Amino acid sequence: MGELILLRHGETEWSLAGKHTGRTDIPLTPRGEAAAKALAPLLARHRIVAVVTSPARRAVTTAALAGLDNAQSNSNLWEWDYGGYEGLTTRQIRESRPGWNLWRDGVIRGDADHPGETIEQVAHRVGRILAGVVPLLADGDVVLVAHGHVLRVLTACYLRLPPAWGRLFRLDTGTVSALGTEHGEPVIMSWNVPPVP
Repeated sequence: MGELILLRHGETEWSLAGKHTGRTDIPLTPRGEAAAKALAPLLARHRIVAVVTSPARRAVTTAALAGLDNAQSNSNLWEWDYGGYEGLTTRQIRESRPGWNLWRDGVIRGDADHPGETIEQVAHRVGRILAGVVPLLADGDVVLVAHGHVLRVLTACYLRLPPAWGRLFRLDTGTVSALGTEHGEPVIMSWNVPPVP
């Protein structure tokens, strides 16, 4: 049985600043590009049978720079739609909503391009991804290249936990994580592994 390898895209100007980046298509920084390239040796150790990316160019570029060929884009891997909080930091949001927490309080409606999503909607999307890729693990490893929050929700769902438990899995930019099984039960094999220096 293969592993489900999760790759969070490299650094962007917004991720560096702590801004919520859902559907805004921000490019990687030079440092983000370098980190993506540095992931190639980690990924080369795996027998990869499929690669699926978010449509965001930060994810597509990360996959390409990490040497992942034949990646397929899937809109179910887009980041959480932050609605009216798109582009804001947690500190900025808490100025009008003291104590706000994404995992508990969700987002507010935004404009037509950023209507916002509930955590249940995000979980439903990642459920479709898991239904499509888990059967492929019989033949080898599958890589998902996406974003911090959506991959954290996906991890909770894979582990059969409530989606909000994704809050427990910090995930930095340009890192590799792996999900697998032990005695038929879903487990975390490795988490938040940075590129080889």
